[in-house]
Amino acid sequence: MSQNYTVLIVDDDLVTCTTLRGYFEQAGYRVQEAYDCGGARQILQSQPVELILLDVGLPDEDGFNLMREIRRDSDLPVIFVTSHIGDIDRIVGLELGADDYIIKPFNARELVVRVKNLLRRTYDSRPTTATARKNFNGWTLELQRRRLLAPDGSDVMLTRAEFDLLAALVANAGRAMSRDALLNHISQRDWTPVDRTVDVLVGRLRHKLGDNPKTPELIVTLHGVGYLFAARVNSV
Repeated sequence: MSQNYTVLIVDDDLVTCTTLRGYFEQAGYRVQEAYDCGGARQILQSQPVELILLDVGLPDEDGFNLMREIRRDSDLPVIFVTSHIGDIDRIVGLELGADDYIIKPFNARELVVRVKNLLRRTYDSRPTTATARKNFNGWTLELQRRRLLAPDGSDVMLTRAEFDLLAALVANAGRAMSRDALLNHISQRDWTPVDRTVDVLVGRLRHKLGDNPKTPELIVTLHGVGYLFAARVNSV
């Protein structure tokens, strides 16, 4: 799988770029490098890229600006890899639609595995015909096309992480799911008490689904446990 995909590293630290290039090329990926947002834009406009590893602190502008632009135009998988360790930065990155947020220093081999898993979920998802569509409260989740259709038939844009989280909740409707289990579905990593990734994504999903967070009818909070998808789900 890996030899078919190009990973774009956007980081002004040459040591980081060289290290990541070595690991990803060894794993069979094609690698492109950009050292600022301007360089990244040039690459994205001139050649196909399947995933971006994006730093926050870049010379010309912060990576959040580039993340906003990417999400306006596409659902391209993006993982922030940065030394910005604050909870606010992590939350902002996830709110903007990043699929993951990794803090430097990081384990390069682990990052390669996370990228592999994200690419597999993004491009190699092949649900069976019998379970390709899930209906709930007038909404339709198309697993094969990775689409969410509103009751009026309009297409609701979801980021990769949002879709994976909703798919996990819908697949386990009526069952309590811990934050750890949900986080593993979307990023293959363990949850810690300070990690608000799942909570941020749930908040975004509730907003897009019109689910009142004070009295939710779809995604219910189970305090001290996690979340539960409360709607009746029909498979088509």
